[in-house]
Amino acid sequence: MLIEEQRYIHEDLERLEQGIADRMSDDPKHIRDRLNRDHEVAQLLDQIQIQSSKLIPMYEDKLGLRSKEILQISTGDPFEEFYRQLHSIREHHARYPNEQAENSEQWYKPRKGDDQPYIVESMFSGEEAYGRYFDLHSCHESYLNLPNAKRIAYIQYLDVFDNFQPGFGGIKRADKMTDQYFKYLGELMGYLEPFMKRIRPLENLDKVFAVWDKDFETAWEKDEVQGWQKEASAAKTNATSRTLSTADAVWCEACEKEFKNQNVYKGHLNGRKHIKAAEVLAKWDEDSTAGPGGHGSPAHRLRERAIAEREFRIKKLVGAMNVERDDTRVNVERRQGMTERERAQELENFFNIPTATKKAGEEEEEDDGGDDKVYNPLKLPLAWDGKPIPFWLYRLHGLGQEFPCEICGNFVYRGRRAFDKHFNETNHITNLKRLGITNTYLFRDITSIAEAVKLWDKIQREEKKHTVDDGSVVQMEDAEGNVMPEKVYLDLQKQGLL
Repeated sequence: MLIEEQRYIHEDLERLEQGIADRMSDDPKHIRDRLNRDHEVAQLLDQIQIQSSKLIPMYEDKLGLRSKEILQISTGDPFEEFYRQLHSIREHHARYPNEQAENSEQWYKPRKGDDQPYIVESMFSGEEAYGRYFDLHSCHESYLNLPNAKRIAYIQYLDVFDNFQPGFGGIKRADKMTDQYFKYLGELMGYLEPFMKRIRPLENLDKVFAVWDKDFETAWEKDEVQGWQKEASAAKTNATSRTLSTADAVWCEACEKEFKNQNVYKGHLNGRKHIKAAEVLAKWDEDSTAGPGGHGSPAHRLRERAIAEREFRIKKLVGAMNVERDDTRVNVERRQGMTERERAQELENFFNIPTATKKAGEEEEEDDGGDDKVYNPLKLPLAWDGKPIPFWLYRLHGLGQEFPCEICGNFVYRGRRAFDKHFNETNHITNLKRLGITNTYLFRDITSIAEAVKLWDKIQREEKKHTVDDGSVVQMEDAEGNVMPEKVYLDLQKQGLL
């Protein structure tokens, strides 16, 4: 029976592979269907791993059961073993006469229509929109409750939540050594890691996380983790890397703030904030050499390492999901300009995908040849759900304005934002280089090929005009004391006139 079990597992593996192939051949348009397909494929891959882990020990046959069964079948009367197994099968069905046989062919086939189960329905909140956006409202509230944290709005928090340097939304190093800050980092990391696993179920994220851990270990051993260097090296780094806005500007180490000139700096020294910050800095320096409990002690350094590791992981996670982070900020800006009713309507349209009305309009769709007709008399652009965008949004982004670009093959961009953005895109830059233009950053807002070529010729002539001839710079003197450029001197020497 061991060989039969092996055969059954091989058959199941083939069905799993076919189930994955059937799902990957489908390319759904909606993000919910696409993400649900990826999660189903991930589950099938996990099932393949489980079945393979059962199959490998059978082939290794450490107990010799498989060899023994093969020997029983290959020697003696082969029908004896056959009838013995047949007898056990009949005995099983006699004991359970009403047992229904399962159709194993349907186990891993993708379901269509209303019978399709959606794994991702309970995975995301309404704010996340099936993994398109972050939902960091609870993390934002935790950040606002941190000691000495800046009071910033949610949209500003989305810009700086992964920047832990003071002055950019982060807090000072002395204030990071609290349990509240450590808990906040754990909450933020505990949201981003599962979110990444939910939106990328087919990637081997455990391997990616292991590489990040190794990178942190290397950076920590070399004392290169930004903001967490040892006291001496950190002070040296800050002194060399800090750039002030003007030559007269003065930097206050205690307040970690720049002042316009020396007089303004002296005036703030008597302020309450500076006195308090100076006391904290003095206490910090005193504790750094205070012995076992000071900042230089191994226990304190170990705590710093735990906090730095979480900050490092958060930076890596946000860098890997930079698209979702940018989309979240754009979505928050867009929703701030909407009324409560419009927000509710948008959520309703997003979650009510037109599958429930499929049966009701089945006959009508058959008559129309299966093509969905969208009522769009104003010719508005279509949103991600295939429906026209609201007219107020069309007016807000100026999508009624058309901006053609001859350099991009007379492609027409709708809206100033898309037009300005396309100058930094690969297509526009590549077409400029095909015209022989290398310094593409000088050609912003130029869409005509003739104007671009004319400007480039002018730039080339100006560069040639200001090019200095090395031969005219070096001066030579002949035997009679006449001074002349090196080029003239060499020409006269070749002609024998000197």
